[in-house]
Amino acid sequence: MTNGVPAVFLDRDGVLIEDTGYPHLEAHLRLTPGAAEAVRRLNQLGYLCVIVTNQSGVARGLFTEDQMKAFNALIVRRLAARGAIIGAVYACPFHSDGRIEAYIHPDHPDRKPNPGMILRAIADHRIDPAKSFMIGDQPSDMEAARRAGVPGFLFEGGDLDAFVRDLLGH
Repeated sequence: MTNGVPAVFLDRDGVLIEDTGYPHLEAHLRLTPGAAEAVRRLNQLGYLCVIVTNQSGVARGLFTEDQMKAFNALIVRRLAARGAIIGAVYACPFHSDGRIEAYIHPDHPDRKPNPGMILRAIADHRIDPAKSFMIGDQPSDMEAARRAGVPGFLFEGGDLDAFVRDLLGH
């Protein structure tokens, strides 16, 4: 889609926030170094920033979908307070090994490495995949990006803003 919006798809745990093992409470929320600065930089360059996150903790019964949504909203607010705007959040609560019946699915189209969340975001927000990319910390993130037709870049820790700056050359 020409004239579409450029976007950056961001994994949540391990990219925007520290992966503390199924984080879902305010006490668990620790932004990674440079997270707010990276999102602000991407905003200033005209990118729509979209979180795409697998959240199997819902299916596993570790927290509810409402808790997941509240925690995601808290992340968005925490970033916004530092001038970093997240345009949309997509979260997949489904998992094949779930304990909560409603969230058990053998291979949900939204669960990375499947590209469902990215493809939905592209459709919902008139995103141009040719001007967009994914930043994730897992092979499943890279595979979801590949299947959605967008480049994927593996973030292996450190300062997210430095990573983005190096990636974009400014």
